[in-house]
Amino acid sequence: MWGSRQRKARRAAKSREDANAGLPEESWFNALEGSLDQAAPAPNGGWGGPNPVLRPLAGHALRRIFATYVAARAALGVALMLAIALTGAQAGRTVSAPLVLCGVYAAQSLVWWLTDQLRVLRALQSARWQWWMTIGVDLFAFGAIHWIDPTSSLNFAALLVLPVLMAGILTPRLPALATAAGVALMLLAAAGRVAGAVPDSAALMSQAGLSGLGLFVVALLSGELSMRLAHEERTARDSRERARQQAQLSRLVIEDMADGVLVIDRQLRVRAANPSARRLLVAQASRCPTPPFSLRLHPGWLVLADEVEQAFGRGNWPSAPIDLNIQLEDATRRALHIRGRFTRSRSDGNDTAPADEPLCVLFIEELRAVQARLRQERLAAMGRISAGVAHEIRNPLAAISQANALLEEDELRPDQRRLIRIMTDNIDRLRRIVDDVMEAAPGSLAPSRTLDVTAEVASICSEWARTVGLVLGSASRLQVLLPNMPVGVVFDSDHLRRVLVNLLDNAIRHASPAAGGVRISLETTEDGAWATLSVGSDGPPIPQDVEPYLFEPFHSTRSRGTGLGLYICRELCERHGARIDFRRHDERHCNVFEVMMPRESLTSTEGRLVL
Repeated sequence: MWGSRQRKARRAAKSREDANAGLPEESWFNALEGSLDQAAPAPNGGWGGPNPVLRPLAGHALRRIFATYVAARAALGVALMLAIALTGAQAGRTVSAPLVLCGVYAAQSLVWWLTDQLRVLRALQSARWQWWMTIGVDLFAFGAIHWIDPTSSLNFAALLVLPVLMAGILTPRLPALATAAGVALMLLAAAGRVAGAVPDSAALMSQAGLSGLGLFVVALLSGELSMRLAHEERTARDSRERARQQAQLSRLVIEDMADGVLVIDRQLRVRAANPSARRLLVAQASRCPTPPFSLRLHPGWLVLADEVEQAFGRGNWPSAPIDLNIQLEDATRRALHIRGRFTRSRSDGNDTAPADEPLCVLFIEELRAVQARLRQERLAAMGRISAGVAHEIRNPLAAISQANALLEEDELRPDQRRLIRIMTDNIDRLRRIVDDVMEAAPGSLAPSRTLDVTAEVASICSEWARTVGLVLGSASRLQVLLPNMPVGVVFDSDHLRRVLVNLLDNAIRHASPAAGGVRISLETTEDGAWATLSVGSDGPPIPQDVEPYLFEPFHSTRSRGTGLGLYICRELCERHGARIDFRRHDERHCNVFEVMMPRESLTSTEGRLVL
């Protein structure tokens, strides 16, 4: 039952392969080099269907088979000529027709073997000539010798197995069976020709019939074996191609990985190292040697080499990552976060398979980058928690604010009203904190739209100046320089207001009381793709150790600040494809925050509008 299912599965698989190949049958040649040429029927009747000729030899296995066949023909021709000559000499015949035929055949096979070895007469190495000059000549020569003397003691009929066998291997099934049929008919005809001249003609005819049947079997079996070999060759070639593609893909992935990858053998030789690993091992990546190189090459790597050597001794790498400090060639030190894995020493855990050399694969990161990533993850978790807490605070805060407003309506003593004002100030502060936290939390994005940033900035600045008690003009602490034409950008008006108000609050807090202490300007880039909104302050320069943390959440230089203002500005800008950055200038307004917004195709002029 199981055997029949396997046979059905094999037949179904073969049918699919034949359908994919577009041919009713396959051979060794068309499996290696594509489908056989479909030639028109020959004028003399020909084979019909596929042309029974060899394809140009290209595959290595096919080349070896054909070269072996050509060499065997040459050796067989010489041996056959010597055997007939010795037999004739014993019988008293010096020259005979079989000897002449064998001599011509030996000469032809030797010449063809030389042309094949020396690659000469390439014009005669075409597919049709290859078939006729090998299989065709063998059929004619061996058939003619057997026809001349069917009852010879040398049994020339056995020689016909060679061309039939090679026809089954090197040609499609139909021409191979036709070759076997032709040889079988010739054997029967030769036996019938001498049937009356020999005493045991029935045995001779039976022998010819059995020989013809055997040739059919040889053609079928050789064809099946050639198809199986062709399938295995094609499978091996496909597997090799897939392995090559997989190796290229793995190489590309490893080369582009941010983590460093080192492949180290038991002798502490680095077999492979991607660019990230080379950058981590040396101060300058160009100074890192090209693999393979020894891990003990540099004194600063000895601590890493010792860890790898100990891991090879244990047979595994520690389950937890380890942190190491290596010394670079410029005497600086670098902290590395290292994870390791070992390749299997035996294929698929088979103890009977030959042992492979184990390799240690190290994944290296700079410890500072790992710690920064952990901080970011913690900050993201804290942000989600803070958003949930802020949402829960809103309702009781609203109730406290309402109760405080009701108390304010009553007749209160001066000390009580002072307490009410303190409560009101702190309620407003709590509300701003809750709004900041909710704004910083990820949520639904406001859709971007095209707006006139010139009008929006002018409106926001005027409203903000009234709120903080500033009078706009030439003597004002706020100087606004805007184009006198509309400038279209992609943003949201409410989010732009939030960003600009945060920047103005920070700028006015640290600016000097002189006129023009805070300056706002709006310009477009030379290529017209961006509009740059700059908010500058003439206050003390921001310390350099504070600059890297300006846009980090919960980082504030004020005791009463939340540290979310600039972080919210960056988040809002990124939601609309804009960018915000800090620039230090040497002029009066040394602290400048720039917001670059993507522009729409609107025309702006060089004129300025001073508010």
